[in-house]
Amino acid sequence: MTSSLLMPRGRRHVSTTGAGRGAGPEAGPAAGSTAPTRILDWQHPLVTSLLRQTDMADDSAAGPVAATEPARRIAALRRAHRRIASTVRPVYSVQDERPVSAVLRHGRGSCSQRLAVLESVARASGVATRVRGLLVDGAFWYPRFPRLHRIVPDQVLLAWPEFHLDGLSPGAHPTAPWLPVSELFGRLDELSDREGGGFTNAGAETLFDALSRTAIDWDGATLCPATGAACDLSAHVLADLGHFDSRDELFAQHGQTLCRTARMLAEPVLGRRSAGA
Repeated sequence: MTSSLLMPRGRRHVSTTGAGRGAGPEAGPAAGSTAPTRILDWQHPLVTSLLRQTDMADDSAAGPVAATEPARRIAALRRAHRRIASTVRPVYSVQDERPVSAVLRHGRGSCSQRLAVLESVARASGVATRVRGLLVDGAFWYPRFPRLHRIVPDQVLLAWPEFHLDGLSPGAHPTAPWLPVSELFGRLDELSDREGGGFTNAGAETLFDALSRTAIDWDGATLCPATGAACDLSAHVLADLGHFDSRDELFAQHGQTLCRTARMLAEPVLGRRSAGA
């Protein structure tokens, strides 16, 4: 059993046919951007410092040739992901709109917040980003909260990043020139063949960590070996809200997963609780 009492009031009426820019036939696709936003405040010294630590600053200053070389950009984004994974402790924070600079200052963040850090570093290096809005069944998080099913929200709003990489092969990546973060470490079919199985949403591993070793497939395009957890997570997706130029825009239109009161009550506890604890 999940709960709708802690969700933003308007969320209960969200259409399952898509409501983001690019989701409808009359709206053009979200173009994304490299501009800073309130959440993706990449001009902050903490973000630019992270950029230098991952050598992405060198890529951004290397000129137009480097900027159009997808392999180099992907390698830099992978370095940034690994750096974030090792320096930003995974916790259950519920403040999806927290600025990236605050996440880095605290040294801890939720899966959503750590993905936002990766987006900020990408934008700071000159790589445009956008997000795909997904409403995911709250039951997907039951393994993390086995005794708290009644207060798990029935829908969780997920901002799934995509990176604009000129020169990305449409043959290998059907969504080119956009690369979903799910494919940052390889194509989904390649990732699904690796040992270890799919993402279980249990223990210390979060979606942010898992995408480096296995397929995170929201569209039902892959299968993992029968001996491990499934890579196909499409059954958990309640609605695809389409693409948005930024996560700020997504949250402005659809709210965060929890209502403001619930966030204020939960953040002091969950915001410090390590994933898997």
